[in-house]
Amino acid sequence: MPAPVSTPRKFLGRLSLPERTFVANALRTETVGGVLLLLAAVIALIWANTPLRESYEAIRSFHFGPASLGLDLSIQHWAADGLLAIFFFVAGIELKRELVAGELRDRRAAALPVIAAICGMAAPALVYFVTVTLGGGSAKGWAVPTATDIAFALAVLAVIGTSLPSALRAFLLTLAVVDDLFAIMIIAIFFTSELNFAALAGAVIGLVVFRLLLVKGVRGWYVYVPLALVIWGLMYNSGVHATIAGVAMGLMLRCTRREGEKQSPGEHIEHLVRPLSAGLAVPLFALFSAGVVVSGGALGRVFTEPEALGVVLGLVLGKALGIFGGTWLAARFTRAELNDELAWPDVFAVATLAGIGFTVSLLIGELAFADDAALTGSVKTAVLVGSLIAAVLATVLLKLRVRRYQALYEEEERDEDQDGIPDVYEQDNPAYHLRMAEIYERKAAEHRQLAATAGHGADRSTDGGVAR
Repeated sequence: MPAPVSTPRKFLGRLSLPERTFVANALRTETVGGVLLLLAAVIALIWANTPLRESYEAIRSFHFGPASLGLDLSIQHWAADGLLAIFFFVAGIELKRELVAGELRDRRAAALPVIAAICGMAAPALVYFVTVTLGGGSAKGWAVPTATDIAFALAVLAVIGTSLPSALRAFLLTLAVVDDLFAIMIIAIFFTSELNFAALAGAVIGLVVFRLLLVKGVRGWYVYVPLALVIWGLMYNSGVHATIAGVAMGLMLRCTRREGEKQSPGEHIEHLVRPLSAGLAVPLFALFSAGVVVSGGALGRVFTEPEALGVVLGLVLGKALGIFGGTWLAARFTRAELNDELAWPDVFAVATLAGIGFTVSLLIGELAFADDAALTGSVKTAVLVGSLIAAVLATVLLKLRVRRYQALYEEEERDEDQDGIPDVYEQDNPAYHLRMAEIYERKAAEHRQLAATAGHGADRSTDGGVAR
């Protein structure tokens, strides 16, 4: 008996129908949030570069909160430490879902995006380190260009109107989820101040209680929201960045469906919280963090200060080369074949799009250079400039293949039998072929009837002409 021949695994192949539906819904929300993020960033830049600059600084530096609990924070810090905890909570749920039900549940399938994401973070850090070493700058900002902003990237896609096939969109989303995981680890490990072990122990106890309530099936927002706020406050006072609390709680939610469930608890809560994250938390963070003074001198410093130049080169070159190179090497050594309908330039275009680093890059920039306001401003400007260059470059590359993408997208969306399921997912179903045969026969009968009616009318016209 001959040995079975293993079929080469397809990279960027067609998604399963449930996964495709989930990706489409998730990206639709992220795209709307990305547009709001763009608007918030533009408003912040205009506000900070007009005569109203003083009011902008006064508002974002305004302090409020209970000082006795160590939470007398500025509005800017509330946005960075508080609102972004919601963003990272959703990121934690996304990661949990990917690990148990998405692309990352299969180790072989997960190898490509995980390796690509790791290389896509290591290469920008290396580019930054080389740049600041040659220029005599500070290496503290090595992590700034490592992050990808999925909402901003999808907003760019929405603006340029490119209909990417679902496989490419899913690859970008999976990259961003893994990217978020490593960004969280970087923040927790490298940007943790002196630890307050009492507060940290309290946060851990709170997380244990949170988990026990979930296991026991306790329901009610009035139980979990106050507990989440206590955990967040303790985490903030522990010295560990407060957004880690959001990630930890997101990872604790169950994201697998049980019999009779239409949605798992994680999916349900993500559906409720994602609009709050994408539509409010992240745009407000951008509003109070992206307002940097952009003058001729500030733009000049982006390309003369080694730290700022390292960020730009890391986002534009490091991200693209790291993700593309990591993906190509992983595919080669895992013997995964690229989808026949796509080409490697498509992967490079998506890798270039991943060079848009905004939300987390701005956050890490603030943490890395907290003791140098001038350098923080330069690094923030560099994040904006690098993201803009990456967006323009990705737009050009994607536009070169836009007709091919549109053809693939239309093929994915085609539903001639109008049963709500795209035809490409039914081609192996005998019932589908029977329905299609009935549709074609009905159309043919209608066509024959129209032809007969037209012919009958022509005969009458001819007869009338002879009679006359």
